[in-house]
Amino acid sequence: MIRLGTGRLDRIVAVGAHCDDIAIGAGGTLLTLCQAHPGIRVDALVLTGGGGEREQEERAALAAFCPGADLGLTVHKLPDGRLPAHWDEAKGAVEELRAVTEPDLVLAPRPDDAHQDHRGLAKLMTTAFRDHLVLGYEIVKWDGDLGRPSAYQPLAPGTAEEKVRLLQEHYPSQRHRPWYDREAFLGLARIRGIECNARYAEAFAVTKLTLDLGE
Repeated sequence: MIRLGTGRLDRIVAVGAHCDDIAIGAGGTLLTLCQAHPGIRVDALVLTGGGGEREQEERAALAAFCPGADLGLTVHKLPDGRLPAHWDEAKGAVEELRAVTEPDLVLAPRPDDAHQDHRGLAKLMTTAFRDHLVLGYEIVKWDGDLGRPSAYQPLAPGTAEEKVRLLQEHYPSQRHRPWYDREAFLGLARIRGIECNARYAEAFAVTKLTLDLGE
């Protein structure tokens, strides 16, 4: 398995259409990054769920998923499931974030995600963050849209277990969903681990990547 490093990471951006997207798609990667880079700046943006229980869950969850980080989180109140109809507001939120940060890494939904909110946000990210490494995370769901990822972040067994524990602890509003359980999250991590010769992993789509092999 070929491994590419990013060098030093000082700032990362993590975005989600809904509260819990970031944690489900990249929670293990966030834990890994924040443990490896104490004090790293994490600028997080969520487009829906603001002003209520979902925002409270998200703030507590991301604080737990980003231990020791300098975390900034903005949660907007756009309507869940209707982001394509609110394109201007979504684009404005992304551009506002872009104006205040110059990240070394961006975590965002996959461009080919079956959910229209995820897919729309993914398209916005690659236009706002044109010169950045954007990793598109995956979210397991009934649509059956999981594909063949192009990049993997191996997770230590303890990190994978901690991700699942935090998901169960911090998002009680989602526990009624039939796919929201330990088996689903850990099972996908195990499959992605097999694909990259690790025990567990999170997988990402990379739309475009520039190599620097001369240094």
